[in-house]
Amino acid sequence: MSSNTSNGKAIFRVVSGNFLEMFDFMVYGFYATAIAKTFFPADSAFASLMLSLATFGAGFLMRPLGAIFLGAYIDRHGRRKGLIITLALMAMGTILIACVPGYAVLGVAAPLLVLLGRLLQGFSAGVELGGVSVYLAEISTPGRKGFFVSWQSASQQAAVVFAGLLGVGLNHWLSPQEMGDWGWRVPFLVGCMIVPAIFMIRRSLEETPEFQARKHRPSLSEIVRSIGQNFGIVVAGMALVVMTTVSFYLITAYTPTFGKAELNLSDLDALLVTVCIGLSNFFWLPVMGAFSDKIGRKPLLLGATVLAILTAYPALSWLVANPSFSHLLIVELWLSFLYGSYNGAMVVALTEIMPVEVRTTGFSLAYSLATATFGGFTPAACTYLIHVLDNKAAPGIWLSGAAVLGLIATLVLFKGNRHELRTAQASVVGGA
Repeated sequence: MSSNTSNGKAIFRVVSGNFLEMFDFMVYGFYATAIAKTFFPADSAFASLMLSLATFGAGFLMRPLGAIFLGAYIDRHGRRKGLIITLALMAMGTILIACVPGYAVLGVAAPLLVLLGRLLQGFSAGVELGGVSVYLAEISTPGRKGFFVSWQSASQQAAVVFAGLLGVGLNHWLSPQEMGDWGWRVPFLVGCMIVPAIFMIRRSLEETPEFQARKHRPSLSEIVRSIGQNFGIVVAGMALVVMTTVSFYLITAYTPTFGKAELNLSDLDALLVTVCIGLSNFFWLPVMGAFSDKIGRKPLLLGATVLAILTAYPALSWLVANPSFSHLLIVELWLSFLYGSYNGAMVVALTEIMPVEVRTTGFSLAYSLATATFGGFTPAACTYLIHVLDNKAAPGIWLSGAAVLGLIATLVLFKGNRHELRTAQASVVGGA
């Protein structure tokens, strides 16, 4: 068996669960309006949608806890065992959301059970991205770490495309009334059905040689102490992640809601744009991950953040002044390019700056804090900003703010030349 074939199989095995995690999150974002009517009835459509989107965001509040406890488990007991546990927790949350009867049947218990499902998903997702990214970094071949790690994010785009195509099919086969009543549950049930296959795939994972070679396996108290000693790195890493997580949820999970509620496009048009964005992201992420291996992480991070600051709000302003399917596609493809360029370098950089003994926990905590405070609430924040500012282009302000944080974090972490990360990593490991 060739090395490339072996590497390809290893990448597929580890990212399969990542696919399910993102599929579940995307489906909730796509059908937030229908979920709002089913579980969160209110006097106004705005209040109902905000409750639904707030529940979507609440799942992200559990991510830091998942990052600490599940991350510590992975750093102590191994990448393989931890990734199997995260898959099981994600499946439990998905089954709850798919099968719980609506508010009309269970009353207040219905939204509480949906919230529990989202919290389980969030706890699992708190370490899923970190576990997968660290696994890919540790099995990468020399000089190709950026390319290998980029497949963590690329697998998420496959989930975006699959969820979008499923939505397109459902909107073709079912009436709007049927979609609102029960059709939105179908994607969640599909997620439940593919769990057994992904579980079998992930069970075949082998432990990374780097972890097996490590003689010391830190305890939870040692991990917490090391994270505390290097919390400045975690905070800087969190700021680095904000740009990625805000731009991702803006151009994927929020697009169907934005297209329908603010641009008055059809569900089909908004979902088709989302499918195209998933394909665009899938292309740019490995390309830019490989490019970062050639030129370094810093140039891509700086270029993408500066372009986002300069163009995000003007692009959204042009779109809302001239709403159409083609204009939405053009703007989203541009934002997709910025996201792919930034994320292709950012994720691998985050694995490089974390102390090796707590690499999964540190990565996951930085990522989870960024998602819990900014990214996961992007759909709700954009909806709120549009409402209070009476400005449909307000999501561009939210994205520009995230880009400013990314720019500051890049300048802090990459003082000096483009190889600063390696120096930072060495000093952090020494401090751990």
